[in-house]
Amino acid sequence: MSACCSCTDNWAELERGYRAMLPTDILAYIDESRHREHSESMLIATLHMVQAHYGHLGPGHLEAVAQLMQIPLAKVTGVATFYHYFRLQPRGRYLINVCMGTACYVKGAEKVVQKLQDELGIRIGETSKDGIFSLESTRCVGTCGLAPVVMIGDEVHGPLTPGQIPTLLDSYLARASEDLVGQAGPAGK
Repeated sequence: MSACCSCTDNWAELERGYRAMLPTDILAYIDESRHREHSESMLIATLHMVQAHYGHLGPGHLEAVAQLMQIPLAKVTGVATFYHYFRLQPRGRYLINVCMGTACYVKGAEKVVQKLQDELGIRIGETSKDGIFSLESTRCVGTCGLAPVVMIGDEVHGPLTPGQIPTLLDSYLARASEDLVGQAGPAGK
């Protein structure tokens, strides 16, 4: 343990709390990293592990990593906000990726984005309030012949017009509703 831990009267209590916030495999990785020279160089890998486990990096996750790795929270937060790969908010059940490559753009992708934003009440990079949809853009999905294209999860939808967006979203809302009913099980049991 580094010297700065010993100057906190309640470090043992704090450490127990932070350790309770992360799964054992990540804790083992942090513990192993702390015994290496330049252990702070393992920060990005640690953040990737946390995000892979939780789906995003919440404030508590960042603080736990900072404290357990003995790296200032400002530095951990700086790394998490600098790299586009890291998400600080949970993603929705369905990730909508709108292709903004040349073919899709020329064929009206910006109108599709606008319709999605209007229907969902969110902008690119945000998640709907109900947690069902997250909206992002991408440069190319490699299906130029179907332009403009939207990917929802691993499913490609195209060519799309803005007028088709409400029906497409409704189909995914119905899926989400069916999933919830299926998780609840038969009534009365």
